Amino acid sequence: MAGRRVAVILAGGGNAPAKAAKAATGTIPIVFVSGDDPVQAGLVPSLNHPDGNVTGVAFFNSVLVGKRLALLRELLPGATSIVFIVNPHSLQAAQEAHDAQQAAQTLGLKLQILDASSAPELDDGFAKARELQAQAVLIAADPFLGARRDQVAALGLQYALPVMGTTREYATSGTLISYGTSVREAYWQGGTYVGRILKGAKAADLPVIQPTKFELVINLKTARKLDLNVPLTLQMGADDVIE
Repeated sequence: MAGRRVAVILAGGGNAPAKAAKAATGTIPIVFVSGDDPVQAGLVPSLNHPDGNVTGVAFFNSVLVGKRLALLRELLPGATSIVFIVNPHSLQAAQEAHDAQQAAQTLGLKLQILDASSAPELDDGFAKARELQAQAVLIAADPFLGARRDQVAALGLQYALPVMGTTREYATSGTLISYGTSVREAYWQGGTYVGRILKGAKAADLPVIQPTKFELVINLKTARKLDLNVPLTLQMGADDVIE
């Protein structure tokens, strides 16, 4: 794309595509859409002043891990042990695992972290979660894991484990619950930045967009299959309940 001198590059799917685009060109405007921290990843020096040729939308999915654990605790008040599945190749894996451990300690939960970076490892992770007698599974924010959400949902039902996902798409695929920023809105916002750049705006003058909308989605179909009663207070606070 850099060799063809395109007018702008939209890089979605996490930080890796955006970093590849940045390595390829220092002049073509780049708009990223990522769930990770773009400053920590080295994409921009500042959210308010990105400078250079890179800007975009960061929905900071990984920083919501504590809230997701708290929601799981509300959903399963008797739970004491949670398995957290992460992709060890993710740039945010170590920080998210650290944040999750701290949140779990505050909530009085035992958190066990398992790695998965392939479909077979996901299968093994859920089997291990059952062996460990975990009462729920939390999925880390990661493009690979998000792309395997159908498998994640099926494994949750296979092993009778409630699963918390990071975006609405997890719950619509069949996991019990999800909480996170709206991916659809993030890409819409990325598209608006592309449009502004095509009309003459400079990437350096466009601050990185941060999330303003967070979605809690509960799948009651899955709850019935798991023979779980979802508290009415949680249902009433949800943005969407899948019947």
